[in-house]
Amino acid sequence: MTPVRPLTARALLLDMDGTLVNSDAVVERCWRRWAAEQGLEADHVLRHVHGRQAHATMAVLLPDRPAALNHEDNRRMLEQETSDVAGIVPVPGAPAFMASLQRLPHALVTSADERLAQARMGAAGLPIPHLRVTAERVGASKPDPEGFLKAASELGYAPEDCIVFEDSEVGITAGRAAGMRVVGVGPRASAHGPTAQVATLEQVRVEACADGALTVHVHD
Repeated sequence: MTPVRPLTARALLLDMDGTLVNSDAVVERCWRRWAAEQGLEADHVLRHVHGRQAHATMAVLLPDRPAALNHEDNRRMLEQETSDVAGIVPVPGAPAFMASLQRLPHALVTSADERLAQARMGAAGLPIPHLRVTAERVGASKPDPEGFLKAASELGYAPEDCIVFEDSEVGITAGRAAGMRVVGVGPRASAHGPTAQVATLEQVRVEACADGALTVHVHD
């Protein structure tokens, strides 16, 4: 692997699905059911689902549909996804990566709600960060930067002192809109202009410095 110039930060903000947890099997099952109910082509729907809250994805796919119906389907889908953890596994490198952050400033910033975040991190065998900005804690879904800005504020750091780890277009857009640097994780990330790109978290090492700074070593 070729080392990339290290990135220096004070805190790390982590997306969940696709970044720490591979939940693609569950996501596909749930969204294929919804697509069939709406008479939509499933593969088209699946190209839009990553990173957003479900009701925001539904609004993109069916712009004339009443918001109340989208929010009701969002609630129903969250219930389905929380009870369905078959096939959920950690992204390669995620267990060691999360273990290395236990005493360092970090937060989970996810479009999942609290129950779903707990279910998926638990199913993947990953420790869940003490600070979590989940769906019910924000007024706007990614690509809005609200979640990342809230996490930075609650950790006590300026946006420019934070590095985001994300896999999706909307997540990367949200991180950049927050004024943060972004490490893209996995194949979906590479096309959307992250600051640095890795195939898996096996290519990332975080080092704590004496002055409290974090050095993020990335290998491509």
